[in-house]
Amino acid sequence: MSSEFWLFVAVGFAAQLVDGALGMAYGVICSTVLLALGVSPANASASVHAAKVFTGAASAISHIYHRNVGWRLLLLLALGGVLGGIVGTYLLTSIDGEVIKPYVVGWLGLMGLVILYRAWRQARPKLFSWRLPFPLGLTGGFFDAVGGGGWGPVVTSTLLGSGADPRQAIGTTNTAEFFMSVAVSAAFITALLTGHWETTGLTDHLWSVVGLIAGGVVAAPVAGWATKVLPHRALTWLVGVLVTGLAAWQAWMLFV
Repeated sequence: MSSEFWLFVAVGFAAQLVDGALGMAYGVICSTVLLALGVSPANASASVHAAKVFTGAASAISHIYHRNVGWRLLLLLALGGVLGGIVGTYLLTSIDGEVIKPYVVGWLGLMGLVILYRAWRQARPKLFSWRLPFPLGLTGGFFDAVGGGGWGPVVTSTLLGSGADPRQAIGTTNTAEFFMSVAVSAAFITALLTGHWETTGLTDHLWSVVGLIAGGVVAAPVAGWATKVLPHRALTWLVGVLVTGLAAWQAWMLFV
C-alpha cells in the first residue's frame, strides 16, 4: 500500500479533529497540503470534496444524533451551499489551473489569516447576519468549491460572530457541508463526463483521497470529544500559522 495513503490518513484524521474543535479547517488544511504537493487547484478541490462526502456524512450523523442541528438553518444553508458550490465548480473547471492557482493560493492564505485573527482576538468577523443564511451558504459554497476550502471559515465564523449558539452553529454548518460536498462532487463528475472539464492526473492521487476519507471518517465520531478537550486558542494559532505559512511558501514558489 502506498506510503502516500498513510500520510493522508494522518492529514485527514488531524484535519477532521481540528474541524470538530473549531468548526472549520478540514478543507483548508487538506487543500493546502495537496496544492503544496503540486496537485492542480481543480484536482485538489475535486479530491477534497470527494473525501468530504464521506467525512461529512459521518460528521452529520454524529451531530444529528447529539441534537446539534437547527433544521430551518440547515435547510437554508444547504440550499445556498449547493447552488454556490455548483457555480464555483463550473468556474473552477472553466479556467486553466495555472491561471487560477495564484488566486486559490491567495484565498487559502486569506483563510489562514482569518483563523489567525480568530486566535488573536477570540472573535469572528461578521459577513452576514445568521438570520439570512441562504446568501451565507451561497457565499460559503462558492468559495469552498473554487478554493477547495472555506466553508467553515466563512459560514461557521459568521454564525458565531452574529450570535448563534456555538453548538448549533458548528453542528448545523457541518451537516449542511455534507449536502454542499455531494453537489460539488456531482458537478465535478458531470463536468468530466460531458467534456466541460478536461484534466489529467486525477487518478494519480487516488490513495490520497482514500487516506483523507479513512482518517476523516475515523476522527468524525470523536469530534464532540475534541471540542471539549483540545485547547481551542492554541489549536487555532497552530492551524492559522500552518495554513498561512504553506500558502506563503506556495506563493513564493509561483513567483520566483
